[in-house]
Amino acid sequence: MAKSYFGTDGIRGRANRHPMTPEIAMKVGMAAGLAFRRGNYRHRVVIGKDTRLSGYMLEPALCAGFTAVGVDVLMLGPIPTPAVAMLTRSMRADIGVMISASHNPFEDNGIKLFGPDGYKLSDEVETEINRLIDEDLSKRLADGAHLGRARRYDDGGRDRYVEFAKRTLPRDLTLDGVRVAIDCANGAAYRVAPDVLWELGADVVKLGVEPNGTNINLNCGSTSPATLCAKVREVRADIGIALDGDADRVLVVDEHGEVVDGDQIMAVIGEAWAQDGRLAAGGVVATIMSNLGLERFLNERQIQLARTKVGDRYVVEHMRQHGYNVGGEQSGHIVLSDYGTTGDGLVSALQLLALVRKAGGTVSEVCRKFEPVPQVLKNVRVAGGEPLENTAVRDAIDAALAQLGTSGRLVIRPSGTEPLIRVMAEGDDPQLVNTVVDDIIGALKRAA
Repeated sequence: MAKSYFGTDGIRGRANRHPMTPEIAMKVGMAAGLAFRRGNYRHRVVIGKDTRLSGYMLEPALCAGFTAVGVDVLMLGPIPTPAVAMLTRSMRADIGVMISASHNPFEDNGIKLFGPDGYKLSDEVETEINRLIDEDLSKRLADGAHLGRARRYDDGGRDRYVEFAKRTLPRDLTLDGVRVAIDCANGAAYRVAPDVLWELGADVVKLGVEPNGTNINLNCGSTSPATLCAKVREVRADIGIALDGDADRVLVVDEHGEVVDGDQIMAVIGEAWAQDGRLAAGGVVATIMSNLGLERFLNERQIQLARTKVGDRYVVEHMRQHGYNVGGEQSGHIVLSDYGTTGDGLVSALQLLALVRKAGGTVSEVCRKFEPVPQVLKNVRVAGGEPLENTAVRDAIDAALAQLGTSGRLVIRPSGTEPLIRVMAEGDDPQLVNTVVDDIIGALKRAA
């Protein structure tokens, strides 16, 4: 069986190590370009990236691959993932590409691909591209005048996204008098996010806006919100907004410096949109990792919670198949399909701000919708093999399920982006939750 380059979120790995090498990136460009060729018109791809040093290596390699098969390239420079998805549709491109490893450290990088509709690729299209990567494509290269052209479109792409983000709010809604501290994780949104907030009238306090190629997600952003929490308290901000490296995730910090996670954000938006008659399909889509407290909160308001596998692509797929318009993950991927095709940290924060302004309260008053059920998540690094099939591990899992009973949940899964097994348990008894997670972690370590 041919090896698969794609994981749960495109192709990802350590930069300059297989598969994140210039050679593979060039082949991805060739393969994706060929997979999306339709007819004899000039084909176009838009390529964005975050601020990782390795982006300078992978961007030209992808450009070489696309132009070699006759696809024109527009290079957008550092720009959020949702901006790439939006611009793919807006500019009628055949393909969108984002060079990013999202929340991972700078040593990693990745390639995310979008179809002409702005959605991440289906499994079938990824399989076709995967097959082409390993083929000899030398006889399918363009010749002479049919080669693709490449040019930069940095400012144009950013300007379009800034206008798009602002237009998701009513024209009469401003952020005048609102002090916003925003942490851009030294990543892809370091220019556009503060600009959007400032143009909407906010008093903006900026963090994580000095990328140097190696400091993306480093003690900043949605994966490390402590710095933002302290800054909110220091400058007495009304709200803090923490994005991740490619800005498709967001966490919010209230005026007391306390974190508001993705589950609370979905609760706020889901309830408000239901009250306004805007909530499609009568529910919200989340993953198996979302807190049981969210499910209870929504159910009490006759709003259903549909759960999917972990990964925003699975959330989006379920939303598309069943007609939902609100979904996301506890980690901060919030998908509002009225506005976009993928998670958009900035737009989600703007929608939350709009609801806070409408309610006339503070962030802590408006965005604390439920008391989370005690939840513990721990990771075990694995070298390979199938430790979840180990007899002792299975016994520990069965014992945990019996102890939690119907008042809790247990989720154990391999990470889709790192060599980890994630063990999560939740229930009304915090001591029991800690115990069952530690028991399973211990069994996995002994089996490793």
